[in-house]
Amino acid sequence: MSSNHKHSCSNGNISPSYNLKEGKRGLLRRKARSRRLKQGLALLVVLFVLMWVLTCLSSGSLGWKVKTRVRNEDHSNDSSENCNAEKIACSECCSSVACALKMLGSENQIFQKQCKLVTENFELSAHCSSLQNTNAKCLGSLPAEEISALTIRNSTLSSISTAQICYKENELQMREFHARTADHCENIYLRFAKIFLWIFVGMAVSYNLRKLYEQRRGQTNELVQQQPLLLQHPQLPLYAQHHSRSTGKWRKKLLVIFVLGGVIFSVWLFWYLHEDIRLRRKETLASMCDERARMLQDQFNVSMNHVHALAILISTFHHGKQPSAIDQKTFEDYTERTAFERPLTSGVAYALRVRHSERKRIEKQYGWSIKKMDVEDQTLAQDYNPENFRTSPFQDEYAPVIFSQKTVSHILSIDMMSGKEDRENILRARASGKGVLTSPFKLLKSNHLGVVLTFAVYNADLPPNATPVQRINATVGYLGASYDVPSLVEKLLHQLASKQTIIVNVYDTTSKAAPIQMFGMDVADNGLLHISHLDFGDPTRKHEMHCRFKNKPPPPWQAITASVGVLVITLLLGHIFYAAINQIAKVEHDYREMMELKHRAEAADVAKSQFLATVSHEIRTPMNGVLGMLQMLMDTNLDPCQLNYAQTAHDSGKDLISLINKVLDQAKIESGRLELEAVPFDLRAVLDKVLSIFSGKSHEKGIELAAYVSEKVPEVVIGDQERFGQIITNLVGNSIKFTQDRGHIFVSVHLADEVRLALDVKDEVLKQSLGAGQRDSNASFNNTLSGCPVVDRRKSWENFKKLGDTAEESGRIKLLVTVEDTGTGIPPEAQGRIFTPFMQADSSTSRKYGGTGIGLSISERLVDLMGGEIGFVSELNTGSTFTFSVSFNQMEANSADKMWQPCNPPVSEFQGLRALVVDEKRIRAEVTRYHLRRLGIHVDITCSVESACAYLSENYRTSASESDVLSMVLIDQEIWDNETCFPLHEMIKIVRVDSSGYKSKSRLKIFLLATCLSSTDLIKLKLDELMDGLILKPLRLNTLMSTFLEAAGKRLDTRDNPSNLRSLLKGKQILVVDDNSVNRRVAEGALEKYGAVVTCVEGGQLAVDLLKPPHKFDACFMDLQMPEMDGFEATREIRRLEKEYNSRIASEKPSSSSEWHTPILAMTADVIHSTNEVCVTSGMDDYVSKPFGEGQLYSVVARFFETG
Repeated sequence: MSSNHKHSCSNGNISPSYNLKEGKRGLLRRKARSRRLKQGLALLVVLFVLMWVLTCLSSGSLGWKVKTRVRNEDHSNDSSENCNAEKIACSECCSSVACALKMLGSENQIFQKQCKLVTENFELSAHCSSLQNTNAKCLGSLPAEEISALTIRNSTLSSISTAQICYKENELQMREFHARTADHCENIYLRFAKIFLWIFVGMAVSYNLRKLYEQRRGQTNELVQQQPLLLQHPQLPLYAQHHSRSTGKWRKKLLVIFVLGGVIFSVWLFWYLHEDIRLRRKETLASMCDERARMLQDQFNVSMNHVHALAILISTFHHGKQPSAIDQKTFEDYTERTAFERPLTSGVAYALRVRHSERKRIEKQYGWSIKKMDVEDQTLAQDYNPENFRTSPFQDEYAPVIFSQKTVSHILSIDMMSGKEDRENILRARASGKGVLTSPFKLLKSNHLGVVLTFAVYNADLPPNATPVQRINATVGYLGASYDVPSLVEKLLHQLASKQTIIVNVYDTTSKAAPIQMFGMDVADNGLLHISHLDFGDPTRKHEMHCRFKNKPPPPWQAITASVGVLVITLLLGHIFYAAINQIAKVEHDYREMMELKHRAEAADVAKSQFLATVSHEIRTPMNGVLGMLQMLMDTNLDPCQLNYAQTAHDSGKDLISLINKVLDQAKIESGRLELEAVPFDLRAVLDKVLSIFSGKSHEKGIELAAYVSEKVPEVVIGDQERFGQIITNLVGNSIKFTQDRGHIFVSVHLADEVRLALDVKDEVLKQSLGAGQRDSNASFNNTLSGCPVVDRRKSWENFKKLGDTAEESGRIKLLVTVEDTGTGIPPEAQGRIFTPFMQADSSTSRKYGGTGIGLSISERLVDLMGGEIGFVSELNTGSTFTFSVSFNQMEANSADKMWQPCNPPVSEFQGLRALVVDEKRIRAEVTRYHLRRLGIHVDITCSVESACAYLSENYRTSASESDVLSMVLIDQEIWDNETCFPLHEMIKIVRVDSSGYKSKSRLKIFLLATCLSSTDLIKLKLDELMDGLILKPLRLNTLMSTFLEAAGKRLDTRDNPSNLRSLLKGKQILVVDDNSVNRRVAEGALEKYGAVVTCVEGGQLAVDLLKPPHKFDACFMDLQMPEMDGFEATREIRRLEKEYNSRIASEKPSSSSEWHTPILAMTADVIHSTNEVCVTSGMDDYVSKPFGEGQLYSVVARFFETG
């Protein structure tokens, strides 16, 4: 009990106070980590709000930009349509002008080109006066016959200049249109960018939540790793539960904030997009209305300018010429030809200012009387008749129409001063010198509302800055132009393709209280109205254009779909997050329960490991005494019966130790404490050792057991010899167990490269083995070891993934080891669990064959540690083949030779001999050749009796030198027992009787290779003098050497290790420290057997006292687990004393280079905790496990006494 308590303390259990401190530190770390997480979430929320504010601000700026736009796509369409319409009008005007201007030549061609330009803006009012003055001066100096043509030319040039202005303005407008289009596209791109931005924000939030969840799980894992604290301090899980609940609360709060934010954002998005759509619709209406108003106003201004020019023309050529150059015919032709310049006028007429004193002369001159305008009759177009007009009454002044356009020729001789509206216009026009408009009235004939534009015509003597009185006195007539407003507006709208989109009304709003509707119809108010002001050049008259959409606006689907989409996405994300939060809470709850169960399981696992260590120690300690005493008993003089009893008990003890080792290996592998060695070893010797272990069982069952190593495999490799042999031992042991009374077990080792390059196989055994599985109905199975069918071994490694990993690594090789048997096979339903610990094919296996079911599990783990893979293929009633790969380091050739030479000195006696192997199984003959070649013997093979007889006869006659002489013949039992072997018997007799045929002094040796042979048959063979020796399979190097030497009359000395161990330990002073008296006696007897002088003590403190430098002991074997002072503490104290002694010697004798160091070897039965690393850390030099065997003792002692 005391030793166990001491052991548990030394194995690093943590005290409760230390655990509590560590738990508090863990809690503080978790609190700090939680604070950092909360700060990160707060920062994330702040960034989210800032991004939302920036988005709102950018939306507002974008909205402002949208409000400042003047036109949109409809406006651009109207502009293009307007340009097209004006091109058509310009083309028409060009064709008519070309007819009137044939005499202009090249100027006419220039005009034809310029008239094709788009006319859109005509702002020529500013330079109308200079144009009129220039025309007047030029026309005044020309003869009468050129007046008409020159006037037309001036008008044409004016049109050309106007077209040029139109072209420039159109180019600027097109650039503005492109800029607006780019802004609109940019607006669309920005909207998409905002949508993607919000999607990205949602993804970022989701990613952060997932990261938070992973961090939370990481914190929980850290909490799990401190399971001893949780078990000892229940308040830690309570804190974790409280922390988890608080975390769940702020998760739900964050979810509510997110959902509310998403709902608010969707409402704001709907409002923003709806306002944007309404604003764009309003801008569209404004753009279309302004475009129509501008076109109507520009065309009216152009027409007004031409009417004004016509007034100047009349002043110059009618009143300024005597006689007048203009009459009604000239005026009618001229106005008809130049009508294209006044597209809005329905007619032009000139009324002469006639005073009362001039009335008779004028009436006589023109041949008609001045008539009064009848206001009542002019309203009815169908009742109009010029003869019905009455003669104008006498008055101070008249304004009869003397010239008129053909379209209004019916107003000739009518006094314009007799109409109220016309009289007011005439009076205002002559006083202001500008064109004036009448209020809307119904025109004659058409019965449409129209207006009349009136210009006063002055004589040439009027100064430029005349006063109103001067203008009135200089007035000689009045030029009027009538405008049919409905027809003109309808014609303008007809030119636009989108005329049906909006409804246009034109009003005269001079009287705000009673506006006059000049065009359009009354429609219901649909909510949007745009008013564009019209300026027709008369500041006293006000005109407006009212525009409305014809149809009601459609529902704002873009705003609805976008806002509903955002709302749906928000709700979906909220649902997902809500489900995730619930799932996280559920997972955390389940995780806590699972961790509690895991803690219990880990505690049970720790208890199991501790139990195994304790059981191992408690079992191996008495077993050490049992095996040691049995070994000492067998070294005494016992009769055969007593020796048999002792040997049986010793073997049973070894089996028990083997079982304990397997269980402990499984425990070490599961706990990850198993470490591999890297020492040079001969793997062929390892195979011989395995074959030796199972040779007895193979003889009992009559199973042929063999091993083969390819020539390409190096003799010495660097790795873990013990674990490599353990894997093969487990596999061969299973094969022996499940193979009954027939067949074979074949172990082969090849390089992985040989197997991978299957198309270029040169090794005969591998070639035969690969072909053995490719059987058909006519196969005889002569290419197997025993002639029994086998499975296809290639299937056992076809799933290996790391078979060629070491091909490019220098200094490393990968071996492929195959164990083939012809046993019962593994059922298909059990093949998936054969590598599971403590699991067998079925419940009857352990009862029928025995075993624990952990051998294959341990082998799989060991293969994995060696960087390899393991696989198998099995068929019922055919057999199984297990294959595993391992990686080893190569050893230099020189080092391998040095290692090999001292191990097998008798091998040199067989160098250069020749042997013949007679075996009808080619693969079995190759295995025999492999073992003979290890002895340096040259081997020939024959597969039949006839070929063997021929070979012996030929060798008997032709052998000339000793090197060509056949030294031995090895014949397999299977061919020897065959009746067809009688000729070979006779040939052997002849050769053995007549030895004169051989030039050698030694005669031919004949050996029989047998799996099992009774003693009676062996005696018979010796009496017949047909055999010199019997070699029982499995073939091994030591078996062959001992048989050959015995046939030559020599004996193989097999006591190398004991003699070497005796030479190492003889006379050495050894101190054995152990608290168990039985163990002390066993260790003392084992060491004294090899000549050591042994001193035993029972405690660590006594060992420290005896090993205080200087002392007489050469080495110390120390137990680890002892009361009061264990082996580790005693070793540390001894090393401290040695260090002080060495320091004192170094100070006293600086020239001395030797240091005091006593080899201390640990003795322990606890193979889990007492590892080499722990021992070396404590200051020990090596360790041996109880009970230590001869080989283990030799390998450890040789390190310190090799030169002694």
